[in-house]
Amino acid sequence: MATTAEWVEGARPRTLPTAISPVLVGTGAALGAGALAPGSALLALLVAVALVIGVNFANDYSDGIRGTDDDRVGPQRLVGSRAAEPATVKAAAFACFGVAAVAGLVLTAVSGQWWLLLVGALCIVGAWYYTGGSRPYGYAGLGEVAVFVFFGPVAVLGTMLTQAGRVDAAAVGAAAGVGLLTCAVLVANNLRDIPGDRVVGKRTLAVRLGDHGTRMLYLALVLVPFVVAVGAAFDRPGLLVALLALPAAVRPVRIVVGGAQGPALIPVLKDTGLLLLAWGVAAAVGLAFG
Repeated sequence: MATTAEWVEGARPRTLPTAISPVLVGTGAALGAGALAPGSALLALLVAVALVIGVNFANDYSDGIRGTDDDRVGPQRLVGSRAAEPATVKAAAFACFGVAAVAGLVLTAVSGQWWLLLVGALCIVGAWYYTGGSRPYGYAGLGEVAVFVFFGPVAVLGTMLTQAGRVDAAAVGAAAGVGLLTCAVLVANNLRDIPGDRVVGKRTLAVRLGDHGTRMLYLALVLVPFVVAVGAAFDRPGLLVALLALPAAVRPVRIVVGGAQGPALIPVLKDTGLLLLAWGVAAAVGLAFG
């Protein structure tokens, strides 16, 4: 039976910046637009965190039963390491999805944006079929597209919309930045796993691009959000504050561009998550008060 520490590791807390950052940015955008609903912001955060933990458990289950995680370079997985029964991990994933669904329903009712129920349903379906089902899209190199859409425009603009009732150009730019940096987190993970994924037939975008191409993609995903912030600053000058997060990009970029392999790439996932969080906090402040 898995220990509490193993379950916490299975939830992959290093990925939580991907849940927190879009809500921060969306709330900052709402405040800058003259609206702030703390209750709605907390509900949006609960939805995001529950979805991220749920997708982490879902990936653990689906990859584990396929044997994809039998020989991992990265952190231990519950099913792949035989620390927990597959059915238990699957149940944990769906419990998290249930929490996200209930919180999302309440958020939708409070905001009156009922059409967001469809968006929420698509988020849960997307979370499961990333690695689940007979033809997971994550195995076909489409994971980055889904991550950009769900963690960028959907999460950021959805958070702003449920508080302010509208979105603006600056928020759209910030949403793109969050989406790109969240993709960088995924690419950092998949770069490390290229050798193992290639062996088991997991055709992620990293496997398709190869080692060098993936490193160049990572570099672009990290740097372009800062360019986006400068462009969006023409609409909301405060977004220039996001440039303060640039130093947080130095270490992970140096490791990736420097050609690190295998276990040496493990810190990049954490560092990229912290970069995303730093960019998100700075962008949120800039949107709110700039």
